[in-house]
Amino acid sequence: MFGKKPSKPQTRIDSLIGAGTRIEGNVIFAGGLRIDGEVKGDVRCAEGQTGTLVISEHARVEGEIAVAHLVVNGTIAGPVHATDFVELQPRSRVTGDVHYTSLEMHLGAVVDGQLVHKVAATEPKPVELKLAKSQ
Repeated sequence: MFGKKPSKPQTRIDSLIGAGTRIEGNVIFAGGLRIDGEVKGDVRCAEGQTGTLVISEHARVEGEIAVAHLVVNGTIAGPVHATDFVELQPRSRVTGDVHYTSLEMHLGAVVDGQLVHKVAATEPKPVELKLAKSQ
C-alpha cells in the first residue's frame, strides 16, 4: 500500500571467527563471514565477489571494512564501505564513516562519523544542463 520495502539480502555464513579468537592482520573472504571474536586489520570481500559480513554483539573489528552486505551488532573502529546494504542493529557501535547504498539503523545504534549515501550504479546520474547565451 505504501510502496514496496526493499528486501534484505540472504545471510549465508560460510566462515566463522569464533568468540575468544583474535586475528591480527587483514581478512579477505568470499561468501559469508561471521565474526564473534576480534580482528585487528581490514576485513574485505575477495575481489570480484560479493559477500556478507556479520559482526556479532561481542565482536570487535579495528580496521577498514569493504563488503557488499554488512550486519553489525558489535563494535567497529574504522571506515565502512558497503556497496549494497548496511544494517546497524541496536548494540552496534561504529567509530568511522559509513558509506552505504541502503541503510537500516535500529534504535540504540551509534555512529561516531558520517553517514555517506552512495548512489546505486543502476540509478541514472543527474545530468547538468548548460544554457548557451543568445546573441
